[in-house]
Amino acid sequence: MFTEQDIKQLLQQGIEIQEAERQCKIVKNNSGLVEVVRPALAGDGVLEMDEHTVNQIFISYEENASDEKIVKFVPASGAASRMFQDLHSYRNGTLSKSTINAVNFFFERLNEFAFFQSLKKKITENGLNLSELLEKKDYFTIIDCLLTEKGLNYAKMPKGLLLFHKYGEIARTAFEEHLVEAMEYACDRKKNAYLHFTVSPEHMEEFDLLKDNLIPQYEQQYGVQFQIEFSTQHASSDTIAFATDNTPFRTETGELVFRPGGHGSLLKNLNDIDADIVFIKNIDNVCLDRYKKDTVVSKKWLVGLLMELKNHLFHFLRQMDNELLSDEKLQEIEQFLREKFFISLPSSYQNLSSAEKQNILFEKLNRPIRICGMVKREDEAGGGPFWVKNSAGEISLQIVETSEINLADPTQKACLDNSTFFNPVDLVCSLKNYRGKPFDLSDYVDFSRYFISEKSQNGKTLKAIENPGLWNGAMSDWLTVFAVVPLTTFSPVKTVNDLLRKEHNQFFR
Repeated sequence: MFTEQDIKQLLQQGIEIQEAERQCKIVKNNSGLVEVVRPALAGDGVLEMDEHTVNQIFISYEENASDEKIVKFVPASGAASRMFQDLHSYRNGTLSKSTINAVNFFFERLNEFAFFQSLKKKITENGLNLSELLEKKDYFTIIDCLLTEKGLNYAKMPKGLLLFHKYGEIARTAFEEHLVEAMEYACDRKKNAYLHFTVSPEHMEEFDLLKDNLIPQYEQQYGVQFQIEFSTQHASSDTIAFATDNTPFRTETGELVFRPGGHGSLLKNLNDIDADIVFIKNIDNVCLDRYKKDTVVSKKWLVGLLMELKNHLFHFLRQMDNELLSDEKLQEIEQFLREKFFISLPSSYQNLSSAEKQNILFEKLNRPIRICGMVKREDEAGGGPFWVKNSAGEISLQIVETSEINLADPTQKACLDNSTFFNPVDLVCSLKNYRGKPFDLSDYVDFSRYFISEKSQNGKTLKAIENPGLWNGAMSDWLTVFAVVPLTTFSPVKTVNDLLRKEHNQFFR
Protein backbone atom coordinates (compact mmCIF):
# COMPACT_ATOMS: atom_id res chain seq x y z
CA MET A 1 0.00 0.00 0.00
CA PHE A 2 2.77 2.46 0.90
CA THR A 3 6.00 3.05 -1.01
CA GLU A 4 9.29 4.06 0.57
CA GLN A 5 8.56 7.64 -0.48
CA ASP A 6 5.12 7.39 1.18
CA ILE A 7 6.66 6.17 4.41
CA LYS A 8 9.15 9.03 4.38
CA GLN A 9 6.31 11.50 3.79
CA LEU A 10 4.21 9.95 6.59
CA LEU A 11 7.06 10.16 9.07
CA GLN A 12 7.72 13.77 8.12
CA GLN A 13 4.08 14.45 8.87
CA GLY A 14 4.48 12.71 12.24
CA ILE A 15 2.10 9.86 11.36
CA GLU A 16 3.16 6.39 12.46
CA ILE A 17 2.89 3.59 9.89
CA GLN A 18 0.49 1.68 12.16
CA GLU A 19 -1.81 4.72 12.23
CA ALA A 20 -1.67 5.01 8.43
CA GLU A 21 -2.55 1.32 8.11
CA ARG A 22 -5.42 1.76 10.56
CA GLN A 23 -6.84 4.56 8.42
CA CYS A 24 -6.62 2.30 5.37
CA LYS A 25 -8.67 -0.36 7.16
CA ILE A 26 -11.17 2.22 8.40
CA VAL A 27 -11.89 3.62 4.95
CA LYS A 28 -12.39 0.10 3.55
CA ASN A 29 -14.45 -1.42 6.32
CA ASN A 30 -16.04 1.31 8.40
CA SER A 31 -19.45 2.65 7.49
CA GLY A 32 -19.02 5.56 9.89
CA LEU A 33 -22.18 4.44 11.69
CA VAL A 34 -22.81 3.38 15.27
CA GLU A 35 -25.57 1.18 16.65
CA VAL A 36 -27.75 3.19 18.99
CA VAL A 37 -29.86 1.09 21.35
CA ARG A 38 -32.07 3.89 22.65
CA PRO A 39 -31.82 7.59 23.43
CA ALA A 40 -30.54 8.55 26.87
CA LEU A 41 -33.46 10.12 28.72
CA ALA A 42 -34.05 11.70 32.10
CA GLY A 43 -33.70 8.88 34.63
CA ASP A 44 -32.25 6.57 32.00
CA GLY A 45 -28.75 7.90 31.47
CA VAL A 46 -29.40 11.62 31.97
CA LEU A 47 -29.25 13.11 35.45
CA GLU A 48 -31.79 15.69 36.57
CA MET A 49 -31.13 17.25 39.95
CA ASP A 50 -33.60 18.60 42.48
CA GLU A 51 -32.98 22.01 44.03
CA HIS A 52 -31.69 20.64 47.34
CA THR A 53 -29.08 18.43 45.68
CA VAL A 54 -28.03 21.26 43.38
CA ASN A 55 -27.48 23.52 46.39
CA GLN A 56 -25.41 20.87 48.18
CA ILE A 57 -23.19 20.30 45.15
CA PHE A 58 -22.87 24.05 44.64
CA ILE A 59 -21.55 24.34 48.22
CA SER A 60 -19.00 21.62 47.37
CA TYR A 61 -17.75 23.77 44.52
CA GLU A 62 -17.48 26.88 46.66
CA GLU A 63 -15.54 25.05 49.38
CA ASN A 64 -13.11 23.06 47.25
CA ALA A 65 -12.84 24.21 43.64
CA SER A 66 -10.38 27.04 44.25
CA ASP A 67 -7.84 24.49 45.48
CA GLU A 68 -7.87 22.85 42.06
CA LYS A 69 -6.10 24.00 38.92
CA ILE A 70 -8.96 24.59 36.50
CA VAL A 71 -8.36 25.27 32.80
CA LYS A 72 -10.95 26.37 30.28
CA PHE A 73 -10.23 24.69 26.93
CA VAL A 74 -11.74 26.45 23.91
CA PRO A 75 -11.46 25.15 20.34
CA ALA A 76 -11.13 28.45 18.48
CA SER A 77 -9.45 27.56 15.20
CA GLY A 78 -12.50 27.17 12.98
CA ALA A 79 -13.00 29.78 10.24
CA ALA A 80 -16.15 31.89 10.41
CA SER A 81 -16.93 31.46 6.71
CA ARG A 82 -20.05 29.35 7.35
CA MET A 83 -21.45 32.13 9.56
CA PHE A 84 -21.74 34.25 6.44
CA GLN A 85 -23.06 31.61 4.03
CA ASP A 86 -26.17 33.61 3.13
CA LEU A 87 -24.10 36.70 2.40
CA HIS A 88 -21.72 34.60 0.28
CA SER A 89 -24.66 33.13 -1.65
CA TYR A 90 -26.17 36.56 -2.26
CA ARG A 91 -22.83 37.92 -3.42
CA ASN A 92 -22.43 34.97 -5.80
CA GLY A 93 -25.94 35.37 -7.24
CA THR A 94 -27.50 32.30 -5.58
CA LEU A 95 -30.78 33.97 -4.67
CA SER A 96 -33.07 31.49 -2.94
CA LYS A 97 -36.01 32.82 -0.93
CA SER A 98 -34.34 31.94 2.37
CA THR A 99 -31.12 33.68 1.29
CA ILE A 100 -32.93 36.86 0.28
CA ASN A 101 -34.89 36.91 3.56
CA ALA A 102 -31.71 36.39 5.62
CA VAL A 103 -29.81 39.10 3.73
CA ASN A 104 -32.68 41.61 4.00
CA PHE A 105 -32.93 40.94 7.74
CA PHE A 106 -29.15 41.41 8.07
CA PHE A 107 -29.21 44.82 6.40
CA GLU A 108 -32.37 46.00 8.17
CA ARG A 109 -30.55 45.48 11.49
CA LEU A 110 -26.98 46.20 10.37
CA ASN A 111 -26.43 48.97 12.93
CA GLU A 112 -27.15 46.52 15.78
CA PHE A 113 -24.11 44.31 15.10
CA ALA A 114 -21.06 44.81 17.30
CA PHE A 115 -18.89 45.14 14.18
CA PHE A 116 -21.02 47.94 12.69
CA GLN A 117 -18.71 50.83 13.59
CA SER A 118 -15.63 48.92 12.40
CA LEU A 119 -17.36 48.17 9.10
CA LYS A 120 -18.46 51.79 8.71
CA LYS A 121 -14.90 52.98 9.34
CA LYS A 122 -13.46 50.58 6.73
CA ILE A 123 -16.01 51.70 4.15
CA THR A 124 -15.10 55.32 4.83
CA GLU A 125 -11.40 54.48 4.46
CA ASN A 126 -12.27 53.06 1.02
CA GLY A 127 -13.69 56.45 0.01
CA LEU A 128 -17.33 55.38 0.27
CA ASN A 129 -20.28 56.29 2.47
CA LEU A 130 -22.19 53.51 4.24
CA SER A 131 -25.46 55.46 4.46
CA GLU A 132 -25.40 56.10 0.72
CA LEU A 133 -24.65 52.45 -0.04
CA LEU A 134 -27.57 51.35 2.15
CA GLU A 135 -29.88 53.89 0.54
CA LYS A 136 -28.96 52.57 -2.92
CA LYS A 137 -29.18 49.00 -1.60
CA ASP A 138 -25.65 48.40 -2.85
CA TYR A 139 -25.33 45.33 -0.68
CA PHE A 140 -22.57 43.79 -2.79
CA THR A 141 -20.10 46.56 -1.93
CA ILE A 142 -20.93 46.36 1.79
CA ILE A 143 -20.62 42.58 1.80
CA ASP A 144 -17.25 42.84 0.05
CA CYS A 145 -16.02 45.22 2.71
CA LEU A 146 -17.23 42.95 5.49
CA LEU A 147 -16.02 39.61 4.15
CA THR A 148 -12.97 40.25 1.97
CA GLU A 149 -9.50 41.70 2.35
CA LYS A 150 -10.91 45.00 1.02
CA GLY A 151 -12.24 45.53 4.52
CA LEU A 152 -12.64 43.47 7.70
CA ASN A 153 -11.92 40.14 5.94
CA TYR A 154 -14.35 38.36 8.27
CA ALA A 155 -14.83 35.39 5.92
CA LYS A 156 -11.21 34.39 6.50
CA MET A 157 -11.15 35.10 10.23
CA PRO A 158 -11.85 32.61 13.02
CA LYS A 159 -14.93 33.25 15.15
CA GLY A 160 -12.75 34.06 18.15
CA LEU A 161 -11.48 37.25 16.51
CA LEU A 162 -14.89 38.56 15.39
CA LEU A 163 -16.63 41.34 17.29
CA PHE A 164 -19.59 39.52 18.87
CA HIS A 165 -21.08 41.82 21.49
CA LYS A 166 -21.41 45.50 22.28
CA TYR A 167 -21.65 47.25 25.64
CA GLY A 168 -22.44 50.89 24.97
CA GLU A 169 -19.57 52.02 22.77
CA ILE A 170 -17.31 49.08 23.67
CA ALA A 171 -17.29 45.98 21.46
CA ARG A 172 -15.96 42.58 22.53
CA THR A 173 -14.73 39.64 20.51
CA ALA A 174 -15.79 36.09 21.28
CA PHE A 175 -12.26 35.57 22.64
CA GLU A 176 -12.78 38.34 25.19
CA GLU A 177 -16.17 37.00 26.27
CA HIS A 178 -14.55 33.69 27.18
CA LEU A 179 -12.08 35.54 29.41
CA VAL A 180 -14.83 37.41 31.22
CA GLU A 181 -16.89 34.25 31.63
CA ALA A 182 -13.95 32.14 32.85
CA MET A 183 -13.04 34.44 35.70
CA GLU A 184 -16.46 33.70 37.24
CA TYR A 185 -15.89 29.97 37.69
CA ALA A 186 -12.33 29.01 36.70
CA CYS A 187 -10.20 30.97 39.20
CA ASP A 188 -7.98 29.57 41.92
CA ARG A 189 -7.44 31.11 45.36
CA LYS A 190 -4.76 33.40 43.96
CA LYS A 191 -7.22 34.74 41.36
CA ASN A 192 -5.47 33.05 38.44
CA ALA A 193 -7.79 32.20 35.55
CA TYR A 194 -6.32 29.65 33.14
CA LEU A 195 -7.51 29.41 29.52
CA HIS A 196 -6.23 27.40 26.58
CA PHE A 197 -7.32 28.25 23.03
CA THR A 198 -6.58 26.10 20.01
CA VAL A 199 -6.01 28.33 16.99
CA SER A 200 -4.93 28.05 13.37
CA PRO A 201 -1.23 28.76 12.74
CA GLU A 202 -2.07 31.57 10.33
CA HIS A 203 -4.03 33.39 13.05
CA MET A 204 -1.67 32.84 15.98
CA GLU A 205 -0.10 36.29 15.62
CA GLU A 206 -3.50 38.00 15.66
CA PHE A 207 -4.60 36.16 18.79
CA ASP A 208 -1.30 36.98 20.48
CA LEU A 209 -1.68 40.65 19.58
CA LEU A 210 -5.27 40.74 20.86
CA LYS A 211 -4.18 39.09 24.09
CA ASP A 212 -1.27 41.48 24.65
CA ASN A 213 -3.42 44.54 23.96
CA LEU A 214 -6.40 43.57 26.10
CA ILE A 215 -5.23 41.47 29.03
CA PRO A 216 -3.71 44.34 31.07
CA GLN A 217 -6.97 46.29 31.04
CA TYR A 218 -9.07 43.22 31.91
CA GLU A 219 -6.73 42.27 34.75
CA GLN A 220 -6.91 45.79 36.15
CA GLN A 221 -10.67 45.99 35.73
CA TYR A 222 -11.51 42.62 37.29
CA GLY A 223 -8.59 41.91 39.63
CA VAL A 224 -7.83 38.60 37.95
CA GLN A 225 -4.55 37.29 36.52
CA PHE A 226 -5.21 35.62 33.18
CA GLN A 227 -2.89 32.75 32.26
CA ILE A 228 -3.54 32.17 28.56
CA GLU A 229 -2.02 29.55 26.30
CA PHE A 230 -2.48 28.95 22.58
CA SER A 231 -1.80 25.79 20.64
CA THR A 232 -2.35 24.57 17.10
CA GLN A 233 -3.52 21.20 15.84
CA HIS A 234 -0.63 18.78 15.54
CA ALA A 235 0.28 17.92 11.96
CA SER A 236 0.39 14.29 13.08
CA SER A 237 -3.38 14.45 13.68
CA ASP A 238 -4.04 15.11 9.98
CA THR A 239 -5.49 12.16 8.11
CA ILE A 240 -4.76 10.56 4.75
CA ALA A 241 -7.11 11.34 1.87
CA PHE A 242 -8.39 8.35 -0.13
CA ALA A 243 -9.63 7.90 -3.68
CA THR A 244 -13.06 6.40 -4.37
CA ASP A 245 -11.45 2.95 -4.77
CA ASN A 246 -10.11 3.25 -1.18
CA THR A 247 -6.49 3.63 -2.24
CA PRO A 248 -4.56 6.69 -1.03
CA PHE A 249 -5.43 9.82 -2.98
CA ARG A 250 -2.34 11.26 -4.66
CA THR A 251 -1.19 14.45 -6.33
CA GLU A 252 -0.15 14.47 -9.98
CA THR A 253 3.42 13.87 -8.80
CA GLY A 254 2.36 10.82 -6.77
CA GLU A 255 2.52 12.32 -3.28
CA LEU A 256 0.04 11.49 -0.55
CA VAL A 257 -2.55 14.12 0.33
CA PHE A 258 -3.28 14.96 3.97
CA ARG A 259 -6.35 16.73 5.35
CA PRO A 260 -7.20 18.29 8.73
CA GLY A 261 -8.55 15.62 11.05
CA GLY A 262 -11.47 17.56 12.57
CA HIS A 263 -12.01 18.52 16.21
CA GLY A 264 -11.05 15.00 17.31
CA SER A 265 -7.50 16.02 16.43
CA LEU A 266 -7.54 18.29 19.46
CA LEU A 267 -7.28 15.28 21.77
CA LYS A 268 -3.51 15.69 21.52
CA ASN A 269 -3.80 19.31 22.63
CA LEU A 270 -6.09 18.35 25.50
CA ASN A 271 -3.67 15.60 26.49
CA ASP A 272 -0.89 18.17 26.87
CA ILE A 273 -2.77 20.31 29.42
CA ASP A 274 -1.62 20.11 33.03
CA ALA A 275 -4.77 20.63 35.08
CA ASP A 276 -6.95 18.97 37.70
CA ILE A 277 -10.19 20.02 35.99
CA VAL A 278 -10.76 21.11 32.38
CA PHE A 279 -13.83 22.84 30.95
CA ILE A 280 -14.51 22.35 27.24
CA LYS A 281 -16.73 24.87 25.50
CA ASN A 282 -17.06 26.03 21.89
CA ILE A 283 -15.83 29.50 20.93
CA ASP A 284 -19.20 30.75 19.67
CA ASN A 285 -21.25 29.70 22.72
CA VAL A 286 -20.96 32.90 24.74
CA CYS A 287 -23.53 35.52 25.69
CA LEU A 288 -23.80 39.09 26.93
CA ASP A 289 -22.86 39.70 30.56
CA ARG A 290 -26.46 40.11 31.64
CA TYR A 291 -27.23 36.54 30.56
CA LYS A 292 -24.13 34.88 32.04
CA LYS A 293 -25.62 34.02 35.45
CA ASP A 294 -27.18 30.69 34.42
CA THR A 295 -23.95 29.69 32.69
CA VAL A 296 -21.81 30.49 35.73
CA VAL A 297 -24.14 28.68 38.14
CA SER A 298 -24.38 25.58 35.93
CA LYS A 299 -20.60 25.45 35.47
CA LYS A 300 -20.04 25.56 39.22
CA TRP A 301 -22.64 22.84 39.66
CA LEU A 302 -20.98 20.62 37.04
CA VAL A 303 -17.60 21.07 38.74
CA GLY A 304 -19.11 20.33 42.15
CA LEU A 305 -20.69 17.15 40.79
CA LEU A 306 -17.41 16.11 39.21
CA MET A 307 -15.50 16.68 42.44
CA GLU A 308 -18.00 14.69 44.53
CA LEU A 309 -17.87 11.74 42.15
CA LYS A 310 -14.10 11.95 41.76
CA ASN A 311 -13.48 12.01 45.52
CA HIS A 312 -15.71 8.98 46.04
CA LEU A 313 -14.15 7.14 43.13
CA PHE A 314 -10.56 7.92 44.22
CA HIS A 315 -11.39 6.61 47.69
CA PHE A 316 -12.40 3.27 46.20
CA LEU A 317 -9.33 3.11 43.95
CA ARG A 318 -6.94 3.74 46.84
CA GLN A 319 -8.63 1.01 48.84
CA MET A 320 -8.36 -1.47 45.98
CA ASP A 321 -4.74 -0.48 45.42
CA ASN A 322 -3.83 -1.28 49.04
CA GLU A 323 -5.72 -4.45 49.91
CA LEU A 324 -8.04 -7.20 48.75
CA LEU A 325 -11.51 -5.96 49.62
CA SER A 326 -14.38 -7.91 51.10
CA ASP A 327 -17.27 -9.10 48.97
CA GLU A 328 -19.48 -6.58 50.75
CA LYS A 329 -17.14 -3.72 49.81
CA LEU A 330 -16.94 -4.92 46.22
CA GLN A 331 -20.73 -4.92 46.05
CA GLU A 332 -20.72 -1.30 47.27
CA ILE A 333 -18.36 -0.38 44.42
CA GLU A 334 -20.51 -2.28 41.92
CA GLN A 335 -23.53 -0.29 43.08
CA PHE A 336 -21.56 2.94 42.73
CA LEU A 337 -20.70 2.08 39.12
CA ARG A 338 -24.30 1.23 38.29
CA GLU A 339 -25.94 4.21 39.98
CA LYS A 340 -23.45 6.98 39.22
CA PHE A 341 -22.03 5.96 35.83
CA PHE A 342 -24.72 3.56 34.53
CA ILE A 343 -22.06 0.89 33.97
CA SER A 344 -23.21 -2.73 33.84
CA LEU A 345 -20.79 -5.55 34.45
CA PRO A 346 -20.65 -8.58 32.10
CA SER A 347 -22.71 -11.65 33.01
CA SER A 348 -19.51 -13.65 33.49
CA TYR A 349 -18.49 -11.26 36.27
CA GLN A 350 -20.48 -13.08 38.97
CA ASN A 351 -18.54 -16.32 38.39
CA LEU A 352 -15.15 -14.70 39.05
CA SER A 353 -13.11 -14.82 42.22
CA SER A 354 -13.01 -11.78 44.53
CA ALA A 355 -9.53 -10.88 43.31
CA GLU A 356 -10.63 -11.06 39.66
CA LYS A 357 -13.70 -8.96 40.41
CA GLN A 358 -11.56 -6.37 42.12
CA ASN A 359 -9.22 -6.16 39.13
CA ILE A 360 -12.17 -5.54 36.80
CA LEU A 361 -13.66 -2.90 39.10
CA PHE A 362 -10.29 -1.17 39.39
CA GLU A 363 -9.94 -1.07 35.60
CA LYS A 364 -13.49 0.25 35.19
CA LEU A 365 -12.96 3.05 37.72
CA ASN A 366 -9.41 4.10 36.83
CA ARG A 367 -10.28 6.26 33.81
CA PRO A 368 -10.72 9.91 32.87
CA ILE A 369 -14.07 11.37 33.90
CA ARG A 370 -16.36 13.71 32.00
CA ILE A 371 -19.55 15.39 33.13
CA CYS A 372 -21.45 16.49 30.03
CA GLY A 373 -24.09 19.17 30.29
CA MET A 374 -27.13 18.42 28.11
CA VAL A 375 -29.95 20.77 27.14
CA LYS A 376 -33.50 19.96 26.13
CA ARG A 377 -33.63 19.34 22.40
CA GLU A 378 -35.58 21.89 20.38
CA ASP A 379 -34.92 22.08 16.64
CA GLU A 380 -31.14 21.71 16.71
CA ALA A 381 -29.48 19.40 14.24
CA GLY A 382 -26.57 17.61 15.81
CA GLY A 383 -25.38 15.26 18.49
CA GLY A 384 -27.03 14.04 21.62
CA PRO A 385 -26.76 11.41 24.38
CA PHE A 386 -27.54 7.79 23.48
CA TRP A 387 -27.06 4.27 24.71
CA VAL A 388 -24.74 2.65 22.16
CA LYS A 389 -23.70 -0.96 21.51
CA ASN A 390 -20.10 -1.51 20.38
CA SER A 391 -18.66 -4.33 18.30
CA ALA A 392 -18.10 -6.42 21.45
CA GLY A 393 -21.78 -6.13 22.37
CA GLU A 394 -21.11 -3.78 25.31
CA ILE A 395 -23.63 -1.00 25.91
CA SER A 396 -22.49 2.40 27.16
CA LEU A 397 -23.46 6.05 27.25
CA GLN A 398 -22.10 8.01 24.29
CA ILE A 399 -22.51 11.34 22.55
CA VAL A 400 -23.55 10.52 18.99
CA GLU A 401 -23.80 12.84 15.99
CA THR A 402 -26.78 12.55 13.64
CA SER A 403 -24.39 11.63 10.82
CA GLU A 404 -23.35 8.53 12.80
CA ILE A 405 -26.90 7.14 12.87
CA ASN A 406 -28.27 5.02 10.02
CA LEU A 407 -31.42 7.01 9.23
CA ALA A 408 -32.41 4.46 6.58
CA ASP A 409 -32.99 1.95 9.39
CA PRO A 410 -36.43 2.65 10.95
CA THR A 411 -35.31 1.39 14.36
CA GLN A 412 -32.26 3.63 14.39
CA LYS A 413 -34.21 6.63 13.11
CA ALA A 414 -36.82 6.09 15.82
CA CYS A 415 -34.07 6.35 18.45
CA LEU A 416 -33.12 9.75 17.04
CA ASP A 417 -36.74 10.89 16.74
CA ASN A 418 -37.39 9.95 20.37
CA SER A 419 -34.31 11.69 21.75
CA THR A 420 -35.07 14.62 24.04
CA PHE A 421 -31.62 16.07 24.76
CA PHE A 422 -29.00 17.87 22.68
CA ASN A 423 -25.24 18.10 23.19
CA PRO A 424 -24.24 21.78 23.52
CA VAL A 425 -20.53 20.92 24.05
CA ASP A 426 -20.48 21.79 27.74
CA LEU A 427 -18.02 19.41 29.39
CA VAL A 428 -16.15 19.32 32.66
CA CYS A 429 -13.32 16.78 32.70
CA SER A 430 -10.92 15.16 35.16
CA LEU A 431 -7.72 14.11 33.38
CA LYS A 432 -5.60 12.77 36.27
CA ASN A 433 -5.78 9.49 38.17
CA TYR A 434 -6.05 8.92 41.92
CA ARG A 435 -2.27 9.29 42.25
CA GLY A 436 -2.28 12.67 40.53
CA LYS A 437 -0.73 11.34 37.35
CA PRO A 438 -2.22 12.36 33.97
CA PHE A 439 -3.96 9.74 31.89
CA ASP A 440 -2.80 9.13 28.33
CA LEU A 441 -6.07 10.08 26.66
CA SER A 442 -5.22 8.17 23.49
CA ASP A 443 -5.79 4.95 25.47
CA TYR A 444 -9.53 5.65 25.68
CA VAL A 445 -10.41 6.32 22.03
CA ASP A 446 -12.80 4.21 19.96
CA PHE A 447 -10.87 4.26 16.69
CA SER A 448 -13.80 2.77 14.79
CA ARG A 449 -15.66 6.08 15.11
CA TYR A 450 -13.95 7.99 12.34
CA PHE A 451 -16.15 10.31 10.27
CA ILE A 452 -15.92 9.72 6.51
CA SER A 453 -17.20 12.23 3.95
CA GLU A 454 -16.77 12.95 0.26
CA LYS A 455 -14.78 16.01 -0.81
CA SER A 456 -13.12 17.12 -4.02
CA GLN A 457 -9.68 18.34 -4.99
CA ASN A 458 -8.74 19.61 -8.43
CA GLY A 459 -12.00 18.24 -9.78
CA LYS A 460 -11.44 14.75 -8.38
CA THR A 461 -13.59 13.11 -5.70
CA LEU A 462 -11.83 11.94 -2.55
CA LYS A 463 -12.81 10.39 0.75
CA ALA A 464 -11.90 12.54 3.72
CA ILE A 465 -11.49 10.97 7.15
CA GLU A 466 -11.96 12.90 10.38
CA ASN A 467 -10.60 11.51 13.64
CA PRO A 468 -13.14 10.28 16.20
CA GLY A 469 -14.78 13.47 17.49
CA LEU A 470 -13.32 15.03 20.61
CA TRP A 471 -16.49 14.46 22.65
CA ASN A 472 -17.64 11.47 20.55
CA GLY A 473 -15.35 8.53 19.83
CA ALA A 474 -12.27 10.22 21.32
CA MET A 475 -13.87 10.00 24.79
CA SER A 476 -15.66 6.71 24.21
CA ASP A 477 -14.06 4.85 27.12
CA TRP A 478 -14.22 7.65 29.69
CA LEU A 479 -16.38 7.47 32.78
CA THR A 480 -19.37 9.51 31.66
CA VAL A 481 -22.24 11.36 33.31
CA PHE A 482 -24.87 13.26 31.35
CA ALA A 483 -26.54 16.03 33.37
CA VAL A 484 -29.27 18.49 32.44
CA VAL A 485 -28.24 22.17 32.27
CA PRO A 486 -30.53 25.14 31.51
CA LEU A 487 -31.26 25.85 27.86
CA THR A 488 -30.24 29.44 28.58
CA THR A 489 -26.62 28.28 28.79
CA PHE A 490 -26.69 27.42 25.07
CA SER A 491 -26.48 30.40 22.73
CA PRO A 492 -24.35 29.37 19.73
CA VAL A 493 -23.68 31.61 16.74
CA LYS A 494 -24.06 29.47 13.63
CA THR A 495 -25.12 32.29 11.29
CA VAL A 496 -24.30 35.98 11.53
CA ASN A 497 -27.98 36.76 12.19
CA ASP A 498 -27.78 34.73 15.41
CA LEU A 499 -25.90 37.75 16.78
CA LEU A 500 -29.24 39.60 16.70
CA ARG A 501 -30.77 37.24 19.26
CA LYS A 502 -31.28 38.65 22.75
CA GLU A 503 -28.33 36.72 24.22
CA HIS A 504 -25.97 38.63 21.89
CA ASN A 505 -27.67 41.93 21.08
CA GLN A 506 -27.69 44.93 23.42
CA PHE A 507 -30.39 46.50 21.23
CA PHE A 508 -32.68 43.45 21.33
CA ARG A 509 -36.33 44.33 21.02
